[in-house]
Amino acid sequence: MRDMSLLNKDGLNEQEFLSLYKPRNYERPSNTVDMLLFTVDDESVQANNDSKVLKVLLVKRGNHPYMGCFAIPGGFVNIDEGLSSACYRELKEETNVENVYFEQLKTFGDNVKRDPRMRVISTVYMALADKTDIKPVAGDDADEAKWFTVKKNFVSSDQTGKDKISTYNIILTSDDGKIKIGYTVIEKTIKKGVVPISESSYEPLDWSKNELAFDHIEIIDYALETLKNKIEYTPIAFNLMPKYFTLAELQRVYEAILNLPKGLLTSSFQRKIEKMIVKINGEKNAKSEAECYMFNENWQRSFLEKE
Repeated sequence: MRDMSLLNKDGLNEQEFLSLYKPRNYERPSNTVDMLLFTVDDESVQANNDSKVLKVLLVKRGNHPYMGCFAIPGGFVNIDEGLSSACYRELKEETNVENVYFEQLKTFGDNVKRDPRMRVISTVYMALADKTDIKPVAGDDADEAKWFTVKKNFVSSDQTGKDKISTYNIILTSDDGKIKIGYTVIEKTIKKGVVPISESSYEPLDWSKNELAFDHIEIIDYALETLKNKIEYTPIAFNLMPKYFTLAELQRVYEAILNLPKGLLTSSFQRKIEKMIVKINGEKNAKSEAECYMFNENWQRSFLEKE
């Protein structure tokens, strides 16, 4: 048990120190939560096209700053609530979405001017969910809630000494095709020691008439890279699958998250996920007659596991 009677350099014990402490004497940042809700959906309504695309849920801001811009759902944390409670409250208020499991992604606050109102630090949460279970409806200070297809496409790469500069385009397109937002991403990778350090900058593409609010393009970019990494060693992609699925259906989901052309994973895909799935004897897909599988709930990733 800690000793609360210990005296500090001013001769005060802990109780005395706290009774004299005045928080208002110190500047304090405001705290927000932002929620990245991803799903995988059909790329086309054409009957013969079963390719999938990754989508993210965005809301149109109904108030300043960035009024009229699309943004990740989010808002300020109340003084008496936890971060995760604020996450679910804000999601419900802005999109009417609930019953989604989120995990904490990252805290964004290195850019002290990321919010023009004041110093704001944001804790970002991320989730993958089945779109058919979600019916977003804008609320609170959001005018609209829309799904956007999101793709990060490689443009070019240049190696200069130890540094590598890569260029990408991130394109977000609303489901109705009326809104298209585009950014160029310049990613500089610097080798310092064992772990490379990456720094990215973002500029709207010339044709893009819309932009995202705050630093939300940076947050989306970070989340896309995190998703690509997480499906290599976690079962996160199975959050998008029904109980029974075919290998082809699962492969389409992986291709969407990795932003790969349909069929590119065919040669190695089954080997990579064979321990994560269990074949269901006698169960076949009604349309394709392909064998069905389910997630192996006993699967555990081992550091010593061979690829």
